[in-house]
Amino acid sequence: MSTDPAPDSEPAARQVSSATVDRDSLGPADRIAPTWTESTARQLSRVIGGPLGRHAQIGRQWFFTPMRVVLLLAVLMLAAAWLFKAPCQTTYDTEAGKQLDWRNDKQYTAMCYTDIIPRYGMGDLAPDNAFPYETSWVENRGTPQEQVRYMEYPVLTGLFQWINARAADGWATLAGFGLLPAGVRTVLYFNISALWLAGAWLLTIWAVVTLCRRRVWDAAIAALSPLVFAHAFTNFDALATALSAVGLLAWSRRRPVLAGLLIGLGGATKLYPLLFLGPLLVLSWRAGKLPEGARAVLGAAVGWLAVNLPIWLAFPVGWGEFFRLNSTRPADPDSIYNVLMHFTGWSGLAPAEGAAPTLLNAISLLLFLIACAAIGWLALAAPTRPRLAQLCFLVVAAFLLTNKVWSPQYSLWLVPLAVLAVPRWRLLVVWMLVDAAIWAPRMYFYLGTANKGLPEGWFLGAVLIRDLVVLVVCAVIVHEVLHPERDKVRAALAARSDRPAGAVDDPCGGFLDGARDHFVLPWVARSAQPALETRPTPLASKR
Repeated sequence: MSTDPAPDSEPAARQVSSATVDRDSLGPADRIAPTWTESTARQLSRVIGGPLGRHAQIGRQWFFTPMRVVLLLAVLMLAAAWLFKAPCQTTYDTEAGKQLDWRNDKQYTAMCYTDIIPRYGMGDLAPDNAFPYETSWVENRGTPQEQVRYMEYPVLTGLFQWINARAADGWATLAGFGLLPAGVRTVLYFNISALWLAGAWLLTIWAVVTLCRRRVWDAAIAALSPLVFAHAFTNFDALATALSAVGLLAWSRRRPVLAGLLIGLGGATKLYPLLFLGPLLVLSWRAGKLPEGARAVLGAAVGWLAVNLPIWLAFPVGWGEFFRLNSTRPADPDSIYNVLMHFTGWSGLAPAEGAAPTLLNAISLLLFLIACAAIGWLALAAPTRPRLAQLCFLVVAAFLLTNKVWSPQYSLWLVPLAVLAVPRWRLLVVWMLVDAAIWAPRMYFYLGTANKGLPEGWFLGAVLIRDLVVLVVCAVIVHEVLHPERDKVRAALAARSDRPAGAVDDPCGGFLDGARDHFVLPWVARSAQPALETRPTPLASKR
C-alpha cells in the first residue's frame, strides 16, 4: 500500500480509479476513504501504516472486505465487553455450594454491574415458576412498600429472558448428569443471554455497514464504540438496536411493510424503535410518499400487536406491569429532572410517598411533544429534505433528554443512528467516550458515601456534561440540515454534477431517496440557503 495520502480538500471519489467494481455494486470511485476526510481516522491509521495511499487498489480483497473487517472489530469489542463484566461472574464456596461473589459491593467497586445477572431467580424467572406474565411475586413483603410484581419488561424482552432462564436450567440439569460443565445458574443465564445479545449487536453492525454504503468505514465507529464496551451486556437493549437497524435497512430497500414489521417488533423489545415512525411519516408527507409511509406504520402495528395482543388477552395485569411501572417511577438519577432538583434544592417534581409523579410525567411528555413538533417543523421547512437517520437521531435524543429515565445502556440506541446521521469521527468519539465514562461515577455513586463512594453532586455533574455533549451532536445535525452542503453524507453530491449511479441522496431513504418535494412549509430564510438539488437518481426514477 502506498502511503502518499491525498489532500484533505479533494474528495476520495476523485482520487481513485473506477476500473475495479466491488461486489456490492459500488466502484472504488464511489467509496469515501475516512483517512482522507477525517483527521481522527488519519491519526488512528498511523498504527497500521498511515492513511490510504493515492494509488492504492480498492475492492480487490476477496476475504477481508470492509464488512468482514468491521464485523471482526465488533467481535473484538464484544469480547472486551464480556471481560469487563467477568468479575461479576466469579463465585466462592459455601456449605450450600458455589455462590455468586457480589460481597462487599463488588459489582460497584469492579464496575462490572449488569442487570442480567440479578434478573435470574427473581419471581418471574425462578426455576419453579410458570410463564413470566402469568407469574407474580411479592416485593418488600411485610413492609409498607409491599407490592405484587410481574415481569417489568416489554413482551419480546420478557420472553427472551424466560427462554434463556429455561436454557440455563436445562444446562444445569445436564451438568448434573456430567454431560456439560457445571456452573452457577445465574452465571449460566448471563452467558447464554450474552451470546444472543452479541449476535444481536453483530446484526446491528451488519445493517449499519450496509446502510453506510459509500462511507462504509464509518460503521467502524459503531463497532468500536466505548458504549459497546460499557453496556453491550448491561441490559437487553441490543435486541432493539438490531430490529430497528434492520428495519431501517428494509425501508432503504423499499420494503415498507417489512420495515414496519421489524420496527414494530423492535417496539416490543424497547419502545424507542416506534419513534422512527414519526420522522418516516413526516418525510413521506414532504416527498409525496404517504402511501408508502402508511404501509410501514401498518406493518409496525401488525408486528407490535402480533406479539403483545396474545399476552394482553391472556395475562392483562402482567402485561400492563411495564406501563404501570413506568408511569409510577420517579425521576431516575441520570435524568435532567434529578439534576435540576439536586442543584436547585427544589423538590416539586418528587412525588409524595406512595403517589405517582403526575406533574413529572406531564412535564416530561409536554417537553417531548414540543421537541417533536420542532423536529417536524424542521423536516418540513428545511431547504433540502433531511435524511431519515438525521431525524431519527434527533427524535430519540429528544426522548432521552426529556424523559424521566435515562438508564446508561439507553445510550446504545443512539450509536447506530449517530453513525448514519452525522459521521464526524472526532465528534462521535468524544461523545461516546464521555457517555461511556459516566459509568464510573454512577457505580461509585451507588456505592454510597458511607462506603467511600462518590457524592451525588459529582455524579450529576457528569450527567450534565453528557447531556450537553448530546445536545452538541444534535446541534451539529440541525446545522447540517439547514446547510445541506456541509452534510458529509451528501458532500459528494455537492461536489459532483453528474450524480453517478453509486451516489445517493439518502442511504436510508428508500422511496424518499431522490424524490421531489410535494409539500414544504414556507421559511423566510430559504432563499439564502443553497439547497441541494433533489432530482431522482437513476435507481429512484425506476419506481
